[in-house]
Amino acid sequence: MTKAEIQQVKQRFGIIGNTETLSRAIDVAIQVAPTDLSVLITGESGVGKESFPQIIHQYSRRKHGQYIAVNCGAIPEGTIDSELFGHEKGAFTGAIGERKGYFGEADGGTIFLDEVGELPLPTQARLLRVLESGEFIKVGSSKVQKTDVRIVAATNVNLSQAIAQGRFREDLYYRLNTVPIQIPPLRERGDDVLLLFRKFAADFAEKYHMPAIQLTDDAKQVLLAYPWPGNVRQLKNITEQISIIETNREITANILHTYLPQQNIQRLPALLGTRESKSFESEREILYSVLFDMRQEVAELKKMVHNMMAERAEQVGQIVSTPVVTARQPSVPAIIHPVQTAVCKDEDDDIQDTEEYVEESLSLDEVEKEMIRKALEKHHGKRKSAAKDLNISERTLYRKIKEYGLD
Repeated sequence: MTKAEIQQVKQRFGIIGNTETLSRAIDVAIQVAPTDLSVLITGESGVGKESFPQIIHQYSRRKHGQYIAVNCGAIPEGTIDSELFGHEKGAFTGAIGERKGYFGEADGGTIFLDEVGELPLPTQARLLRVLESGEFIKVGSSKVQKTDVRIVAATNVNLSQAIAQGRFREDLYYRLNTVPIQIPPLRERGDDVLLLFRKFAADFAEKYHMPAIQLTDDAKQVLLAYPWPGNVRQLKNITEQISIIETNREITANILHTYLPQQNIQRLPALLGTRESKSFESEREILYSVLFDMRQEVAELKKMVHNMMAERAEQVGQIVSTPVVTARQPSVPAIIHPVQTAVCKDEDDDIQDTEEYVEESLSLDEVEKEMIRKALEKHHGKRKSAAKDLNISERTLYRKIKEYGLD
């Protein structure tokens, strides 16, 4: 497609940006649209993946058919098969009537499976059958039904790692990934950040009936240099915050800095789920990483306690018992142990080894339970907001709540 045609597509679907990689992704989406090939859209959370299935649908022969978007991570594992494929009356407790399901409703159209990496393995097997033969069976039925549906999937999960860990079917991955489309993160889109900021600022000025905020030159440099771990979604949220809160419509670098998480963002991954140079596939991996990061602090504590013991011994002329202090990491609850008596034999034996100390002091399950409990309290029991804060899916949060008896 020509640049002018791609620009028309951007205007039609509200896509802002001139980066070559973004334009290439749009071009691929339009080129594949007239076919019935399945498409897998990948990219970090918040990059705007949801616009591309709509482009594919509107430029396909199915544009007059149904377009259904399904967030696979927001549906509980126990009901997702019923939601996707439907169920018969009496198929399970609460099934008071027959349900058609999304694949039945979208016959002749397009279904967008967002967060497809969150699908449980049994549901993945059902989806594979639809992709291969167009057939599915309702929950509680033995009758095979046919559907003519174009499937577009999206994920921010590394599916290759999920396959290696046994959490995603390799055959399903290759069927979904017939045509891959990679959406670039905001930090790789250069001046698009400024274009998006101006667009959001104008939108919120109109929404809240106030003058649009503008950036000074130094603030623009800050905006361009920031890594934007939350991508376009984060930029939009921050622009809205500034538009509402700041009375001065000219935003300087100092003002902008107060709204941007600072460099210590890597010290807060347990709830945010982001790190400067790492990505994590599960909340348990995040917890492990946090515990390993505590090594340095515990080592410093070990040295401090040893020095205190030595000074005390010098004062009283004898070895005295001393309590072992539990290291505490910000945002991570520590498990308090009873006071122990330590006898100094030599410098290496007076305090436990750092790795052994961390393993003894903290229970991953207890830490995980406490994090979930605090997230639910913070958001007043709203599971969707808590799941987003913890960087896990609603289905995973639902399972953890049941597992820990937090409901």
